[in-house]
Amino acid sequence: MKIKPSQEKPWFKYYPVTAEEAENLVPKKKVYSYVKEIGEEHPEATALHYYGTNVKHSQLLKSIDDAANSFAALGVKEGDLVSFLTVAFPETVAAIYGLNKIGATANMIDPRMDVESIRNMIKNSGSKILIVVDIAFPKVKKIMDDVAQEHIIVQSAARSLPLIKKIAMKIAVKTDIPYSDVVVNWDKFLSYGKDTVATEAPYVGDAVVAITHTGGTTGFPKGVMLTNDSMNAVATNFKYAGLYYHPQDRFLGIIPVFTSYGMVCGLHMPLCMHCELVLIPKFDPTKFGKLVKDFRPLHMISTPAFYEMLMNSKEMKGMDLSFLITLGSGGDTMNEGLEAKLNKFMDEHHIRYPLAQGYGMSEVSAAASFSVNDKFKSKSVGIPSVVTTIGIFDPETGEEKDYYETGEICISGPTLMKGYYNKPEETENVLREHADGKIWVHSGDIGYLDEDGFLFIKGRVKRMITRFDGHKVFPVNIESMVHEHESVKNVCVIGVDDRSHSQGQYPIVMIEIDETADKEKVCKDVFDECQARLEERGKPVAVLSIEKIPLTGSGKNDYRTLEGLYSKFDYTMQETASV
Repeated sequence: MKIKPSQEKPWFKYYPVTAEEAENLVPKKKVYSYVKEIGEEHPEATALHYYGTNVKHSQLLKSIDDAANSFAALGVKEGDLVSFLTVAFPETVAAIYGLNKIGATANMIDPRMDVESIRNMIKNSGSKILIVVDIAFPKVKKIMDDVAQEHIIVQSAARSLPLIKKIAMKIAVKTDIPYSDVVVNWDKFLSYGKDTVATEAPYVGDAVVAITHTGGTTGFPKGVMLTNDSMNAVATNFKYAGLYYHPQDRFLGIIPVFTSYGMVCGLHMPLCMHCELVLIPKFDPTKFGKLVKDFRPLHMISTPAFYEMLMNSKEMKGMDLSFLITLGSGGDTMNEGLEAKLNKFMDEHHIRYPLAQGYGMSEVSAAASFSVNDKFKSKSVGIPSVVTTIGIFDPETGEEKDYYETGEICISGPTLMKGYYNKPEETENVLREHADGKIWVHSGDIGYLDEDGFLFIKGRVKRMITRFDGHKVFPVNIESMVHEHESVKNVCVIGVDDRSHSQGQYPIVMIEIDETADKEKVCKDVFDECQARLEERGKPVAVLSIEKIPLTGSGKNDYRTLEGLYSKFDYTMQETASV
């Protein structure tokens, strides 16, 4: 019987360890212990940089212990959940690791969500303590009685700032918070633990460190349970990836900490790599260029849509970016057109290594494959990471595909989530045991592996546009071609209902056009190019100019919102339009 790619693992020729050695690489310790180990080795080095404030590793470890003591004084114990409605402050980092020290879990909620969603996520978690950023408190105030939290701890962006910036922020941001025995600020919270020494919980590999909320593979919010082993496995993957870095290299943390991508790749991984992590609590993609110019990071990760904004920022015009080593891209598929534009931008700005594209999902703790330094192939999202196995399987038969054969991307290894919180049926649908006895995540994405183990994404099972005749159209293929147009800033292809048949859809192209361009001409050019270059059954029926393509909170093109707005569009009336 021929050996399949997931068994042969040709990608290990690029790694300094063998497949057998990789099985024992993930450290058997809590995430707190991993960070503590780094901190004790380099106590005086900077762990966090927060707008002019440098937090040393020794200071971070003390703040983690202080937070753990205070949680213990409030009765938090192993297995409990604490809800977070906040962003990446030094205090947030201390709270997350402090909870892990005592074996408790951080339930991470996006503070930008609507009040009803926040209410449900807090109530369904069973938490009795809520940590909230002051600007999100008005949302909490509306639901305080309903969520019945015993303690509400309010964080302020100003607390860890240098004095002058702290004063300026307090003047600029006015908050009316009714402090009481229940509602307290961070300093009051820390005072509770002054006479308490928290008992450190034992290491349990699948103990849940954090719950992040995602649409998963079906679009309905679910709580992804990230564990000690899954988070440490991702950190291990980066450690052995061959990444060119030195201790104390600056890492720009712009991915929200309440996402799996931000929690694991934007927080835990850089701390474990002994990087200096620049915390950006509220990332404004329109100011991406200024952040890069001001902080001059050596490493950063972002999404394709945000990199598009970086390229177009005024700060990048003529700027030498040779200090940048790793420009990592994940969180969404980067089409070929944007990849070509970004690689040209990187070359013109003297960035030494190609774009480090990666692939992953919340269910595998954010990262499954990546390109590092010169381990790169154009249009690929890299090779499976060291302790991760990727296989391509037939969605119908379950048989593993060979090299270059397309099928569903499935992922196995220690980075897998424990499951969806309180959703066993959804968990069983995504985490499935195969004939080899291993548990695999079924991604819902379509792709293939080449003979070197490089992964190529072709589309998404759920995002395929199916015509009336059953023909499948993958939006990413059209998006790649459209993005080649120099005046197209962003593109998203969605399905529009077939007006001539009782079922099926046709693709339409939504484009965001450069402000200086003639929108009508660009739309016509794009439509004509699609008609000329795409295969007959994959041609879009319309090209629409939209002022701004909406993004999700994690920086992906929000195609679901566009589908809701335009799936009934009457394409028979016009081929191009501004809407």
